[in-house]
Amino acid sequence: MPRKLVIVESPTKARKIAGYLGDDYEVEASVGHIRDLPQPSELPAEMKKGPFGKFAVDVDNGFEPYYEVYADKKAKVRELKKALKEADELFLATDEDREGEAIAWHLIQELKPKVPVRRMVFHEITREAILRALATTRDLDEHLVDAQETRRILDRLYGYEVSPVLWRKVRQGLSAGRVQSVATRLVVERERARMAFVTASYWDVTGSFAPETGDDAGVAFTARLSGVGSERVASGRDFDDRGRLKVRTGVVHLDEATAHAVVAGLGGGSHFAVRSLETKPYSRKPAAPFTTSTMQQEAGRKLRMNARAAMRTAQALYENGYITYMRTDSPSLSAEAIDAARRQAAELYGSEYVPGAPRLYQSKSAGAQEAHEAIRPAGDSFRTPAQVARELTGDQFRLYELIWKRTVASQMADAKGSTASVRLAAALGPAAGELSGRDAVFSASGTVITFRGFLAAYEEGTDTDDSTESSTSSGAAKDARLPRMAEGDAIDARDLTADGHSTNPPARFTEASLVKALEELGIGRPSTYAATISTIQDRGYVRTAGQALVPTWLAFAVTKLLEDHFGSLVDYRFTAEMEQDLDEIASGERERVAWLEAFYFGGPGDAPVEQIETTSGPNGLKGLVDNLGEIDPVAINSVEIGDGLRVRVGRYGPYVEDLSAPVEEGRNPPRASVPDDLAPDELTVDKARELLAAGGDDGRQLGPDPVSGNEIVAKAGRYGPYVTEVLPEPELDPKLSATARKKALAALPKPRTASLFKDMDLATVSLDDALKLLSLPRVVGADPESGAEITAQNGRYGPYLKKGTDSRTLGNESMLFTVTLDEALKIYAEPKRGRGARGAAQPPLRELGDDPTNGKPIVVKEGRFGAYVTDGETNRTLPRDVTPESITPERAIELLAEKRAAGPAKRRTATTATKTTTAKKPAPRKRAASK
Repeated sequence: MPRKLVIVESPTKARKIAGYLGDDYEVEASVGHIRDLPQPSELPAEMKKGPFGKFAVDVDNGFEPYYEVYADKKAKVRELKKALKEADELFLATDEDREGEAIAWHLIQELKPKVPVRRMVFHEITREAILRALATTRDLDEHLVDAQETRRILDRLYGYEVSPVLWRKVRQGLSAGRVQSVATRLVVERERARMAFVTASYWDVTGSFAPETGDDAGVAFTARLSGVGSERVASGRDFDDRGRLKVRTGVVHLDEATAHAVVAGLGGGSHFAVRSLETKPYSRKPAAPFTTSTMQQEAGRKLRMNARAAMRTAQALYENGYITYMRTDSPSLSAEAIDAARRQAAELYGSEYVPGAPRLYQSKSAGAQEAHEAIRPAGDSFRTPAQVARELTGDQFRLYELIWKRTVASQMADAKGSTASVRLAAALGPAAGELSGRDAVFSASGTVITFRGFLAAYEEGTDTDDSTESSTSSGAAKDARLPRMAEGDAIDARDLTADGHSTNPPARFTEASLVKALEELGIGRPSTYAATISTIQDRGYVRTAGQALVPTWLAFAVTKLLEDHFGSLVDYRFTAEMEQDLDEIASGERERVAWLEAFYFGGPGDAPVEQIETTSGPNGLKGLVDNLGEIDPVAINSVEIGDGLRVRVGRYGPYVEDLSAPVEEGRNPPRASVPDDLAPDELTVDKARELLAAGGDDGRQLGPDPVSGNEIVAKAGRYGPYVTEVLPEPELDPKLSATARKKALAALPKPRTASLFKDMDLATVSLDDALKLLSLPRVVGADPESGAEITAQNGRYGPYLKKGTDSRTLGNESMLFTVTLDEALKIYAEPKRGRGARGAAQPPLRELGDDPTNGKPIVVKEGRFGAYVTDGETNRTLPRDVTPESITPERAIELLAEKRAAGPAKRRTATTATKTTTAKKPAPRKRAASK
């Protein structure tokens, strides 16, 4: 019988589609890409010295790429070839974006089918969608393949030309990338703004007011002082980042004395009256259905999912047929989806909640690609969250519910109501001093929702604004209802209070707000943002503190080098224009080879890549790298913090040094390591002085060891404070070779070192404390049965007892010096609890409330590998920047959600991490244009 072979990327997707097709179809999965550009070091020996040797791309002959099958995909390719031999037709059903088109092209190149090939595309995995796709196949889109291949070659050229400069001038193992470097720069620039920020202080006056007459007499509301006489009272938004008023005229800046004078001037018989009352109709439209970017942002705000977890969860929902394709730039819905959303809204909320005409949405991105349809529930009729509750759990259910709510709400009626604004005034009495006789004007506003409309189903979240207002700023609530009043009505004032506030620096980026910023700037594609954010975290450029993204000092050094010597490559406008060019290649408006030549070699051309400047003009990336000139690594790796102090990024981490201190010739200035958990904006001049005062790199001398005579010092290290002994300089034969000298040094005894206990302070630790710490491990005694020695030791994961290979956790660090042999034997007499447990179960360190996903209590415990958070089923070790004391319930929920989404850890082998070096070079595609 005729048999048709269908190839998809994912085994889950294959199983789902196979259930919709008959016995005439065999569905196989390629498991993602089957081949890629190899590392140049993995090229066959005969190719390493040829034109492919530097990039695995021949830049001199039409940018021809050399591809190799992944080592762990060779068996899969053999399986697919075997299946193809038994088929009379091949359907390539990979995703319908550039990536999917490229996977399909690589499959054709490697499988070399001799049967008809059909490209089958769909945006949801339902029976109807699969059958429609079978009936409407198309040819492979060469333009999409060109765009993806251009992007891959571009990233290879960018990374392989720029990254080696980082290795030479900053640190080995670093990387640069077209999007990751720009994303890092955004985070660094925000931190620079925080470091330069100057706080401004201001005061205001709030009070409780109520009408004296009328139906709402005595109904209180809150209002804030908004003006004195003809001048407006300054609030946080009136100050710039240097702490200065943006406008000097027409604005009065209240200090503490003036604010209290206003309160005093309004006491004792001041008569307030309604100066003005304005009511306006209120209307609010629903948000558009989800795109990849907006889904990542909203999942971060509402579900505490990072971008990677959101995409991973959405991928699972798509492959199992619950939602449409999750990589899209378009908020538009198909006619069937609009009908389904309107029908469901009417059934669940009533016909009055559905507008007369469907709502149509269009993308705001001029360069939108992969614009198939918004992310929505799959099918021509949607399943409610209640209908899938038994099939989906945890993050998958929560994300499906979010997508369903957003989709249905997008087709619902506007929320309607009214907004009222009132201004009250009273003359200031003599107690107001210089302000007496002027009117004190208070303002309040409130919104009353009379018809909830789409709010009955869903309300979009918002990011924390970069507000300069203190979080303690007071004022009337926006959604508060005001009592009924009329102009001229007498108002009773009570509880007038003067409050002080200070402006706050710009908020750090979260993953959600960084995704939003990248999309607004037109940098990269939303489908790659999750990978980009993960990359800059994995490279050590950014760490997380709660939900905030904090740049490391390493990121400062890398960004500074790129800005000073590769300015065009990290320019926001230039990077966005590059993205537009790649979109034009995808649509067939540009030719890939000519574009790559303009980018790499420069010269005339219509692409904006000619803006890449070198000392001799626009010569492209190659000219830029070849003409870099001298780069001072000290200047690149230094950040001035003022008062003669600067931070240096060294081989073993960042440190602060004092250039203003007198130094003997040949010696370094005073230095001190900067703790990894100290954010750049927290390293002020005073903090730097504090680190240096604690002893710096030389440490704080505590005194000599009475036994050895060696000096004992206390130091601040990257991983916390510690004490150590200073051994005398070894006397080695100056005639020793470098190798022999290295061996001799390695054979010398190492200095004793011990971390300070958590309750110890580097500034106050004494010599006696240090000697006790250095005396560890302590011999507790011998086991009377086995004779094995029992010792008390302090390890990476806390204090513990050790008997041979059997270790048991101690309750706290002080027990290291107090635990007796009898107590140790009792601990060993208790059974181990659970795999790898080292003693009796300890009470939780903290209780953080219930998990909203499963309702189970979340606690922080001390485990074998350090502190961890658990709900009894899922465990997650605390990241390095989070302590049991600092973790919040929100952060704990996020960590557990990430662990659940990741699933069980998979063991990696050497085979899965390497690529073959013996694959034959495939025949290149013929190009219409040549160099």
